[in-house]
Amino acid sequence: MLDVSESKRATFITQRVHVATGLLEGVRQVLSPHHDARPAGVTPDLVVIHNISLPPGEFGGPWVEKLFNGHLPPEVHPYFATIHSARVSAHLLVRRDGEIVQFVPFHRRAWHAGVSEYEGRAACNDFSIGIELEGTDDVPYEAAQYAAAAGVIRALLRAFPGLSASRIVGHSDVAPGRKTDPGASFDWARMRAALA
Repeated sequence: MLDVSESKRATFITQRVHVATGLLEGVRQVLSPHHDARPAGVTPDLVVIHNISLPPGEFGGPWVEKLFNGHLPPEVHPYFATIHSARVSAHLLVRRDGEIVQFVPFHRRAWHAGVSEYEGRAACNDFSIGIELEGTDDVPYEAAQYAAAAGVIRALLRAFPGLSASRIVGHSDVAPGRKTDPGASFDWARMRAALA
């Protein structure tokens, strides 16, 4: 289990969304060009949890930030050559140590879910917030990640009345058969208990 400092714990508890800008206060902002406007009148009412590691199975490094900003160097790793031109993003990344990095303001549409559907509504990017956890389907997530994600989600619930704790799903729930994340390693009961 990671040792999480008291200051980080306090940050997790007191997260706040600045509604006018769509930014999470007190976190590092690395704003991506890969986003656009949500459809008129649509506000977020779903949170989609993902996982990501670049290269696959490796943690740390600048690669997720570079991917979400369109600067992933194809020559660094063979896998990068297959995805470097992808125009993708998420609203947030939660690193293994609990650090939160924001890429897209919450009122904007991040390009995270791809072809997707939830409760009969297609195009989940239109009405969802995408949170990436640095991880894989089969490696347990860190305590700091659960704490950070729970703090973010509590802030989102306060900022967006259409969201509720019952509307937090995995990428696999909105793109079944195509996506498997956050995977069997994600402890949904732990996350729900943290939000109770």
